[in-house]
Amino acid sequence: MSPFNTFTVASAAAPTIVGTAFSHFLDNNKLLENTPKASLSYHEGVELIRKFLIHASQHTVEQLQAFTAQYVPHPIWVHTEDESIPAEFLERSAAHVVEQLGTDGVERVGGKQWWKWTPKKLTAEWIEMRKDWWTRTRHPEILPRTMFYVHGGGYFFGSVDEHRYQLQRHARKLKARVFAPRYRLAPQFPFPCAIYDALACYLYLISIQSPETVIVAGDSAGGGMLLSLLVILRDQGLPMPAGAVLISPWVDLCHSFPSIVAGNEHDFMPPHGFFHKPSRAWPPPTGEDVEAPTDSEKPPIIPVHKKAVTIAGNLVTLKDQIHMYTTNDLMDHPLVSPVLQSTLGGLPPLLIMTGGGEILRDEQIYIAHKAAGPDKYPTWPDHFAKDPSGRQEAALEKNYPPTRVWLQVHDGCCHVTPTLSFTRPAKLMFRVIAHFGAWALSNATSTSIKVDEDDDISLISTDENSAVPPGHHKLRQTGTIKGSNSQNVPPFEDNMIRQRVDHQGRIFELPPVQELPGMQLAPDQIGVIKPEPVRRWLEAKTKSDAKFSKAMKGVEKKRAKEMLAMLQEEKPEGEEGRERPPPSALFGRMKREKVGEGAAAAAASGGIGRSSLGLRFWSLMGYSHDEKTMAREEKAEAKAEVAEGAQRSSGAIRKKDE
Repeated sequence: MSPFNTFTVASAAAPTIVGTAFSHFLDNNKLLENTPKASLSYHEGVELIRKFLIHASQHTVEQLQAFTAQYVPHPIWVHTEDESIPAEFLERSAAHVVEQLGTDGVERVGGKQWWKWTPKKLTAEWIEMRKDWWTRTRHPEILPRTMFYVHGGGYFFGSVDEHRYQLQRHARKLKARVFAPRYRLAPQFPFPCAIYDALACYLYLISIQSPETVIVAGDSAGGGMLLSLLVILRDQGLPMPAGAVLISPWVDLCHSFPSIVAGNEHDFMPPHGFFHKPSRAWPPPTGEDVEAPTDSEKPPIIPVHKKAVTIAGNLVTLKDQIHMYTTNDLMDHPLVSPVLQSTLGGLPPLLIMTGGGEILRDEQIYIAHKAAGPDKYPTWPDHFAKDPSGRQEAALEKNYPPTRVWLQVHDGCCHVTPTLSFTRPAKLMFRVIAHFGAWALSNATSTSIKVDEDDDISLISTDENSAVPPGHHKLRQTGTIKGSNSQNVPPFEDNMIRQRVDHQGRIFELPPVQELPGMQLAPDQIGVIKPEPVRRWLEAKTKSDAKFSKAMKGVEKKRAKEMLAMLQEEKPEGEEGRERPPPSALFGRMKREKVGEGAAAAAASGGIGRSSLGLRFWSLMGYSHDEKTMAREEKAEAKAEVAEGAQRSSGAIRKKDE
């Protein structure tokens, strides 16, 4: 197996770094002008992530998981603590998940026991500026404030360690603690494992502090999971947080919106989905591989239910599982694709941040409008037929009020732009997130919370060479991010703040709904698999299968032995014996292989093994802005203290003379 480490990643990325620099400075046609890529750091960042994902596709899922789960040391000015989640909150979370799924939903996911199993204890990490930790621990009267953050990574890679450079900036700007779950990852731990873990962590958090002092946030898959979590809280009458920040949330696993096929020149996301070298974890067996055994006493593994789509007049049946997070049959489940929830009303205030150049932008823009106008954007009634429990219709009948939504679409930006935290567009987004967080917490706690707005301390940019010329936008400018703050959040109109932001931070009105492509889909077309995304996926799969045919044969041999061993095993006692976990679930293989180490541990948590030089370097780039900001803060504080001392001395002298 070829190694996946800092050296191989750097070797693969080096030509990209050089090539991007040349193309950037030789941009004779000015193609990058008035786009975020006008900045070399942003341009390099997007291309580096694109190349990393291509490089990762040449390796197994387990290798990618292990690489992104490596331990990353935090800087001395950051304080972290690990928190183990007590069993009682896991039990409560399981009960709520089962309640939300309903009897039919439990049957569709394969039972209600397998997804509770884990090789490691569920933990979360506290992240806080050491200076703020010092103040908080010595002043217990200070009202706590916490950001509950669920990291992204397509549900199958990434970790708290790999994301910490972003999380510590959220903590610094909001002067809050971040509480980040180390949830289990697919494909070894598919739906509903992750949402069960995240809900348990949230329930624990609100047991030690008031939910009004908590905002939740997440990016990509983490953002989509959070939206589903909020729906569970709403439907079951559980305490809601003060607000939620959804950064490029992935909310439609069916890929039914037009932007998914509109081109990805501004994004690093692969337009055909994710493919990896075959391994024990991925891809899972097809439906033919898991036919029911003849022994009726032994339940089969739950099959990958087939989907069919018509491409160029031909009916194509998808036998292989598309997404690692769940089987094809569950892609349109409303907890998997929350765009299909019957209503997104009745939620706490939402900030939805979208990259104008990302391929998932349409679904994000749609859910923003659906949440703010539940009656205007109904779910297709035929989707309710897939929910015999009646949960979706019951939510609709409750007539939840519209959710207040602040939607920002950042011109030309990629998926989860804060990943490039050293760039101007990311710094703008971090500032808006801090504004929203302070505003939401202030409203929920009836207090006044301010975040630092001093541009002499927290610099957004010193580069004005690529300023957008007047008249570049036809839309009316309404302000700038630099000129806004948490005390003057714009007014909500029809429960929405609709903004378009250029890469310099100028704010414009978002075009009307009738001019947004993603808003033109009929309800019966949302959550319905379209031919073009499937055609691209099948084309990429054909190439991947040909490239890794030898590796796949080896996997199939091992898999055949596993299936034989499974048929020969004694049936477990009780409810566990009736479980039918998805084909990729590690639970189904746990009696035949060692677990709790290697890739299984990586899929279950983060911070394993030795420190990664590559991730350390990336994190260092990410938090260099924070170090400079804190140095300027210290200088400003020292200067203020000197001025205050001089003022006191001057007053004392005048009093003595009198």
